[in-house]
Amino acid sequence: MEETARDRIIKVRKALGMKQGDFCKGIYCSHTYFSNLECGNKKLNDRIIALICSQYGVRKKYLVEGEGEMFSETLPDIQLERLLEIFNDLEKPFKEYIILQVEKLTEAIEKAGEKHP
Repeated sequence: MEETARDRIIKVRKALGMKQGDFCKGIYCSHTYFSNLECGNKKLNDRIIALICSQYGVRKKYLVEGEGEMFSETLPDIQLERLLEIFNDLEKPFKEYIILQVEKLTEAIEKAGEKHP
């Protein structure tokens, strides 16, 4: 069974870790319409394609034809926005803990890269 644009929309949404309701708000369509789109009851149109690509950094060629990488070279801003929302709601000790963990993870990744050029 060949993968469709509808299948790729679902993959994009899941890759972003988003629920249908949140995803459809970002592209300015109703939850009912988007649910019908994912279920195959509505056809994907150029407006929705353009909104998904611009809002979530998805490559049009991937979405429409299934070719190439899912996202453009940079991470979609939506991920950074979500991370900042969560981070800003935390109390100072938790923020400091997260920063420390990210620094440790970055160091570990850099060391692993040195071992495997």
